Amino acid sequence: MNTMAEAGLQTQQRSSQDGRETSLWSSGFGMKLEAVTPFLGKYRPFVGRCCQTCTPKSWESLFHRSIMDLGFCNVILVKEDNTRFRGWLVRRLCYFLWSLEQHIPPCQDASQKIMESTGVRNVISGRAPGGAGEGPVPSHVKKEVQRILGHIQAPPLSFLLRLSSWALLRFLNRLFLNVQLYRGQVKMVHKAAQAGSPLVFLSTHKSVLDGILLPFVLLSQGVGVLRVAWDPRTCSPILRALLKKLGGLFLPPEAGLSLDSPEGALARAVVHATVEQLLASRQPLLIFLEEPPGIRGPRLSTLGLSWLGLVVQAVQAGVVPDTLLVPVAVTYDLVPEAPHDACHALAPLGLWTGLLAVLRSLRRWGSSRRVCVRVHLAQPFSLQEYTINARSCWGSRQTLEQLLQPIVLGQCTVVPDTEKEQEWTPVTGPLLALRQEDQLLVRRLSWHVLNASVASSAVMSTAIMATLLLFKHQKGVFLSQLLGEFSWLTEETLLRGFDVGFSGQLRCLLQHTLSLLRPHVALLRIQQGDLLVVPRPGPGLTSLARLSAELLPTFLSEAVGACAVRGLLAGRVPPKGPWELQGIELLSQKELYCQILLLLHLLPQDLLLLQPCQSSYCYCQEVLDRLIQCGLLVAEETPGSQPACDTGRQRLSAKLLWKLSGDFTDSDSDDFEETEGRYFRLSQQSRCPDFFLFLCRLLSPVLKAFARAAAFLHRGQLPDTESGYAEQLFQFLQATAQEEGLFECADPNLAISAIWTFRDLGVLQQMPGPTGPMLHLSQAFASRESQEKLGQFIRQFICS
Repeated sequence: MNTMAEAGLQTQQRSSQDGRETSLWSSGFGMKLEAVTPFLGKYRPFVGRCCQTCTPKSWESLFHRSIMDLGFCNVILVKEDNTRFRGWLVRRLCYFLWSLEQHIPPCQDASQKIMESTGVRNVISGRAPGGAGEGPVPSHVKKEVQRILGHIQAPPLSFLLRLSSWALLRFLNRLFLNVQLYRGQVKMVHKAAQAGSPLVFLSTHKSVLDGILLPFVLLSQGVGVLRVAWDPRTCSPILRALLKKLGGLFLPPEAGLSLDSPEGALARAVVHATVEQLLASRQPLLIFLEEPPGIRGPRLSTLGLSWLGLVVQAVQAGVVPDTLLVPVAVTYDLVPEAPHDACHALAPLGLWTGLLAVLRSLRRWGSSRRVCVRVHLAQPFSLQEYTINARSCWGSRQTLEQLLQPIVLGQCTVVPDTEKEQEWTPVTGPLLALRQEDQLLVRRLSWHVLNASVASSAVMSTAIMATLLLFKHQKGVFLSQLLGEFSWLTEETLLRGFDVGFSGQLRCLLQHTLSLLRPHVALLRIQQGDLLVVPRPGPGLTSLARLSAELLPTFLSEAVGACAVRGLLAGRVPPKGPWELQGIELLSQKELYCQILLLLHLLPQDLLLLQPCQSSYCYCQEVLDRLIQCGLLVAEETPGSQPACDTGRQRLSAKLLWKLSGDFTDSDSDDFEETEGRYFRLSQQSRCPDFFLFLCRLLSPVLKAFARAAAFLHRGQLPDTESGYAEQLFQFLQATAQEEGLFECADPNLAISAIWTFRDLGVLQQMPGPTGPMLHLSQAFASRESQEKLGQFIRQFICS
């Protein structure tokens, strides 16, 4: 099969691919194809419920069972029925008439109220020569405030909003097949808006189109004109002026100055007063919690944390009694024009550059590669309620160096029972003005909302296809076999409580998905009438790895558990030994807990997205439960022990038999002692070896990148700047990928993630230098022996 695939790849020409695609699909497979029932809505989990631990009242009040029966709507499908008029002319002008009928509430200029706000006047009075000023504001100070306010926002224009809605509707219909939105989620948002509290939408950031797509979708559903917090780095001055007329908000550069700077204090006061006026007037606000696509750095956005901190500060000051937060996510089959080059991602997008990019997208994507989009609105929850309940879940935490370094170097074997403290997003801008406790509240709230957004996101067909091709059939697979495995992986996704973003017949789904992935796969016709689907070797595998990462949250618990079991068996049985030999080994529950904890500490928080209210001990139990539920682990009763199912002879002790969720105290160490007698074995079912290997490979890109970064320590040129060493490591990952043919870990983001993890672990140290901070190899890992111990610690979790 490999020889046939290589010969086909060498002789296949790009010009004839599209012409032969129709003939390939039109040929029969000699098999009967039917609609797959899970895709048609017979079982579709309702996703997006808020956290019952932190916001129990919101979990009850803002949800009703009836909304689960509502279907989907295509937001960009506008016809004659969507207007008040009928006739042949209406059918041709329905987009224009629809945009005229959208309800756009008038937006008043609040500059005078901002000028008279308490925070702004306090800063002005401190800068005035006469001290506290009760009189009028000096003209030069007033001009300075108006200049800062003009940089932040401008009154939205109703005519421009309607014109942009009409143009955007035509553009989206040319670019996308559909933009699906669940009506039940919209009903939840409308019900929350009736409570009288302002709405703040907190979204992921997959594409530069999110900032114009989400306001259009929410305006069409009657939510109102969305005020979007844009990143000034991604827009030119002309484009910023246009976006401000459409409701955009921009943080002034002076807001990032130090706390003792008068200009910075005035800018932060004006921004704070602007947010207060937006919330008081109940205008919906959209904040992106992730960095823009293509920017190398931490997952949490510094700008998003700053805007969210302003909202938290306004609620604590009593400007509004409460604010409802709505986690939002947008998922694409393929992200249009996703920039992966940091140089291009950091370049501001100009107005004419944006128009050229639109025309290029329409020409490149065309009708043959139009993608599907899903917009997800999770259940709103009260910020006031979260603030009260979340503080009770905070406990002591330790750095990664304190937790893992003694274990990696062999100085200790006991895993500490404390949580990991890992924050990669720097504190800048208005977030600096908050207290340390409030900064921690904003950070953990951001992780909580980001976890909810990812959990409510639907898995698209391209993510499932990329996962199958990358981790199960990298040497090629027949389409008849791919049909069954695509259906199997879809059902596994649905059974784990995640939704899928597609529907229809299986054959049509695979045709649509493979047409989108044509740059990364080759379709070879076989004499028996079947098709051979082969991933193209080379950097295209890195693109498939990025797509498959969208499926990782669905199987993350099982993947962590499988890699932990692999690490536990690494020192007992040969890595390539038969499955029956590995199934003989007894695995105690205590050993599994410790191994899962080690892997949780090693993996970055940007990947895990653990809820701050959930302790690591509870997550270990969840991982173990998932492994048992999926059939990989079976309970093994030791001789003389009481069966696990025999609860009749268990007597009540002085301790309570239950605990609050997330209550992780010193007394929880007793639970480890009670579980010493519980043992498990790997299941001997025929499907288990392949499924176990599949789960381990889901985490292989990040683990292999970490292992190669450990091997690069004695080759890298240190000391060096962080960006310089990241470029060195990325070039090493690319060179190793060319040698071994494994391109899924040759990603610049994985290189940066490995460097930051090693810095937290104490492998690398950041010290001041003449040109800025420099990375040095720490004394603890200066020897080749300690570096080899680090590599062995990481490689134990990798399944070849």
